Amino acid sequence: MDNITAGFALCGSFCTFEKAIAQITELRSRGADVVPIMSNNAFSTDTRFGKAADFVEKIEAMCEKKVISTLTSAEPIGPEKLLDILIIEPCTGNTLAKLASGVTDTPVTLAAKAHLRNERPLLIAVSTNDALSTAAQNIGRLLNCRNVYFVPMRQDNCEKKPRSIVADFSRTCEAAEAALNGKQLQPILI
Repeated sequence: MDNITAGFALCGSFCTFEKAIAQITELRSRGADVVPIMSNNAFSTDTRFGKAADFVEKIEAMCEKKVISTLTSAEPIGPEKLLDILIIEPCTGNTLAKLASGVTDTPVTLAAKAHLRNERPLLIAVSTNDALSTAAQNIGRLLNCRNVYFVPMRQDNCEKKPRSIVADFSRTCEAAEAALNGKQLQPILI
């Protein structure tokens, strides 16, 4: 990952933030320059999993740069070709729907649109309770999109949440390396 600039975008699956943030550390340890991006909700919502300001502060310290948290600050990603790869982790069902429909009304979705115009890889780490129901069609649509890749994923609690899928965040770097080489890490479903 030396000399790679990776955008790392977090959406509002707050229960997965600690695992996702650990992957920023891993990317940095492998030599990647990480540009942090957060959805409006991820950037501003306090939950039982932690205060938004604490997450922002931690991420900015790790990346040594400010979080991109507005449409205005996300827009230059495309024309200035700022990223080699964009990782959305965690990617919620809401963001999956917006990506699949071309909706760009959050910093994360605008970053993705801006980045994809440069024919560079977008890596998605799904985390949604409705992946095997309403979000399934959006995952399917995105699986067929050029330059869109997925971190391998699985059901996270088939007894209590039978339609929920979460990516294996520990495979983010491996999936990113594959995506940078134009390959989907297999198997997608683990």
